[in-house]
Amino acid sequence: MKSEGLMLVVAGLGLAVVGLLVWAGAFSWFGRLPGDIRVESGNTRVYAPLASMFLISVLLSLGAWVVRRFF
Repeated sequence: MKSEGLMLVVAGLGLAVVGLLVWAGAFSWFGRLPGDIRVESGNTRVYAPLASMFLISVLLSLGAWVVRRFF
């Protein structure tokens, strides 16, 4: 039970740090990576953030690996 509590505290602190970075504008580049597809034609806009979602997938997989490894 103690390790689950520690894991929740660490996850909460990590989420708070990411929130502060987003609020400060540190991730203004996110969504404009090379590989994010944006097509605008007349009244139609299509946006497919392929590279951004790949980056999120890699980071979440790395985070899950760290949690499984150390907790």
